[in-house]
Amino acid sequence: MSFDTVVGQLALTTTLKNAVKSGKLAHAYLFCGPRGVGKTTCARIFAKAINCQNPTADGEACNECESCQSFNEQRSLNIFELDAASNNSVEHIKTLMEQTRIPPQVGKYKVFIIDEVHMLSTAAFNAFLKTLEEPPAHVIFILATTEKHKILPTILSRCQIYDFERMTVQNTIDHLKHVAEKEGIQYEDAALAVIAEKADGGMRDALSIFDQAASFCQGNITYQKVIEDLNVLDSDNYFRMVDLAIQNKVSDIMVLLNSIISNGFDGGLLIQGLAKHVRNVLMAKDPQTLPLLEVSDQAKKRYTEQAQHADTRFLYGALKLMNQCDINYRQSGNKRLLVELTLIEIAQLTQPEEGPANGRQPRRLKSLFKQLIQQAQPKPKAAPQVAVAAPQSQSKVVEPVQTGSVSNTPQTPPPSAPSTPRPTLKTGSIGITWNNLRGSGRKLKIQLPSDVAASNGQSTEQANFSLDELQLQWVAMCNRMPERLSGIAARMKNMNPVIRRMPEVEVVVPNEIIKDEMEQIRGSIVNTLKIYLRNNKITLSLSVADQTEREVVLSRRQQFDLMTSKNPAIERLRKEFGLELV
Repeated sequence: MSFDTVVGQLALTTTLKNAVKSGKLAHAYLFCGPRGVGKTTCARIFAKAINCQNPTADGEACNECESCQSFNEQRSLNIFELDAASNNSVEHIKTLMEQTRIPPQVGKYKVFIIDEVHMLSTAAFNAFLKTLEEPPAHVIFILATTEKHKILPTILSRCQIYDFERMTVQNTIDHLKHVAEKEGIQYEDAALAVIAEKADGGMRDALSIFDQAASFCQGNITYQKVIEDLNVLDSDNYFRMVDLAIQNKVSDIMVLLNSIISNGFDGGLLIQGLAKHVRNVLMAKDPQTLPLLEVSDQAKKRYTEQAQHADTRFLYGALKLMNQCDINYRQSGNKRLLVELTLIEIAQLTQPEEGPANGRQPRRLKSLFKQLIQQAQPKPKAAPQVAVAAPQSQSKVVEPVQTGSVSNTPQTPPPSAPSTPRPTLKTGSIGITWNNLRGSGRKLKIQLPSDVAASNGQSTEQANFSLDELQLQWVAMCNRMPERLSGIAARMKNMNPVIRRMPEVEVVVPNEIIKDEMEQIRGSIVNTLKIYLRNNKITLSLSVADQTEREVVLSRRQQFDLMTSKNPAIERLRKEFGLELV
């Protein structure tokens, strides 16, 4: 009925009242803002105040003159409302423009309120633009929209624009208290806070939810009944889940998650609510950001208490994990597993780091259920004296070496298992055969990682290596490179490192671009070669090939075809064993 009844838009209502008092009115106004913040209500109140014959001293309508009474009784001929969502064609706008030619019967102005104006078609906007440019003196347009960016700039430049703000939680709670007191409804502050947060800045939504809760609670709105009626997850679950994550109690978090899902709550909504909760805890750590919390005073106190024993790095890491989970939730085939993994990773953030093994950082998961694992583990028994072997996770590389480089410790070969007869194949023309290998006194050597070799008492800091070992470890290094370096790794596979002088390694690259990319990761390449070639004096030099030195890079298939053309026995070997090139 008046500007004073509009909640949360004091600056705008004051401006409109001053315009009515001074009589300095524009010919077009644009009210824009989120849904349910009072745009259409302000447009109606403003239209009534413009035509009021006896306005008050502060710019309000008197509600007693003929113009005000006709508007209140919805029979005014000077104020027209048009819903542009359903009347968005050129014909509707032309009909409206014809009505602008008729002067008002009572009052000074004819006011046209066009709601959801952004729904007008382009042709309708163009038809409306001519009248908006040169309107009659007795016509005022009030446009309302929720999406200002969809309106043509030529329309915006001819309007006074008023941006309506979202309702704050505190303003919504205060208004709901006023409504409850007038209606004689009992309430709890925490219940009204839940309704205000659920409304998400819209007063119309807040009033609708309030009516629903009042009907469900039968005149006594309590916190428990409101969260039951609105199917809202209790905030105590969020506080408890954060406390359990700080204490690394993964098992308790899984039990709590199961109870929440069993009560019908969606995992995605849980992650979104928990992310909002963690964000509030992060804001509560600093007194300067505490006013950013749109919650009740009692909730602010709880957030402040939890923020005192929550580390900032933990809160920041948890927000990143939950944001990533929210992005992947819709595409996930097993949504519950995604939520569980996210909560486990959040509980892992405060897990103390385990120490490195043998001077190297271990690549393994942290023990989340450490107590359960320790209880289930049997007592260690005395291990028999056995020879040191490479771990299963390490790949064994078999290559022929000279007898002098092999340890004098005798090695007992494992007993050969019975196998099915294989087709015979003469290998006299294929490089080194087993007979040649035995005749030349060569033996097999298993290449061990540096940490295992060091445990045997062998010094590997300046061990010599052959060209074959260098090229083998070069390809293995390219295969282990991360996905973000897959491009340069593919190019490096086609390069042939050479030993200029032990232990100086030289690599010829095709062009300057590839050289610059390799220069950025030179340190990682050298460190990898030092570890796997067991020589900490290795250096790496990069040089760009001359135009005459550059050769065509062959694919794997082309290399195989070239080898088979030079030695047909390779093709016979492939057929005999049924091998495929991958």
